Amino acid sequence: MKKIGILFGMENSFPWAFIERVNQKTGGNNIMAEPVRIDKVIQGEPTGYAVVIDRISQDVPFYRGWLKNEALTGCAVVNNPFWWSADEKFFNNALATKIGVAVPKTVLLPSHAMPPGTTEESFRNLAYPLDWDAIFNYIGWPAFFKPFAGGGWKNVYKLHNPEEFYRAYSETGELVMMLQEEVTFDMYFRCYSIDQRNVRIMPYEPRQPYHLRYRTEWQAPKHILEAVEWGVLQLNQYLGYDLNTVEFAIRDGVPLAIDFCNPAPDAEYNSVGHDNFHWVVEAVSDMAIRKATEHVDGRDNLSWGKFMQAAVTRRSLHELGSANLSTPPSVAAPNTERGDRPGADQRVVREVS
Repeated sequence: MKKIGILFGMENSFPWAFIERVNQKTGGNNIMAEPVRIDKVIQGEPTGYAVVIDRISQDVPFYRGWLKNEALTGCAVVNNPFWWSADEKFFNNALATKIGVAVPKTVLLPSHAMPPGTTEESFRNLAYPLDWDAIFNYIGWPAFFKPFAGGGWKNVYKLHNPEEFYRAYSETGELVMMLQEEVTFDMYFRCYSIDQRNVRIMPYEPRQPYHLRYRTEWQAPKHILEAVEWGVLQLNQYLGYDLNTVEFAIRDGVPLAIDFCNPAPDAEYNSVGHDNFHWVVEAVSDMAIRKATEHVDGRDNLSWGKFMQAAVTRRSLHELGSANLSTPPSVAAPNTERGDRPGADQRVVREVS
């Protein structure tokens, strides 16, 4: 019997719906799903799971350690705990610039306060002051100021001038931060990416209160949706995430990836709504069953993105992209002669399989 476990915290709807759906699909024939239960963790010893869906280790370091031990003993952990531990938002933005996905102008900044155990001598290689004029001229105002890792809109500031920046910077303590240009958008989408092959594009309005953000609709032309879909797949295939969300803002007809480091994305019924909830339950269930079916005891069953594959094979991103990836769809104005009229019979929720 192949066991699929789900590791979760305060979620109330998605984990139980996922377990129920997997067991409905398999009928208990050789594959079954259950909540993870941990009563001991012994180095190098498996605990019997072929697949684990991780929804909480970003907040519980003990769980992250357990997941790495599981992965080493052959469990297919979603998402890869080694890559998730190393990943952060600034690197993701930098990677996007190399693989053809447009992103806002972004710079990385050192923490305002020195990390514990360091002194001024620890920063001999860091110029002081930084070239603030060049940084501000590159980013422009208004700008968003946010941590280079983490999520949940914690410690995020919208700033309008250097004075506001310096005041906010003084409040960030030991956080490493990013300064990013504001994107004034015409449309905005939050997109599920499941199994690096299935995409659901959801209308989203980040300026609304959280419980209202999915209750909007955009009249999205087909060429915009195709460009968003391509960007979602490109990013997740390179990063290696099997479960993620990507946010795209559409500015002057061009999709810009705003946030794409969400490996434990919100999937609660009352948040994402009926249709989105049932889609993600179905897609994650199918992925977990496939991974359990293909699982081989003792083998590395993790997903590794194309960035890591390029590093292992010592191939450049350009070489890997030329060999394996499609070119991005055009985001030029639609061709009205062939009927690509903006907003004409186009679904703003798109399913890709």
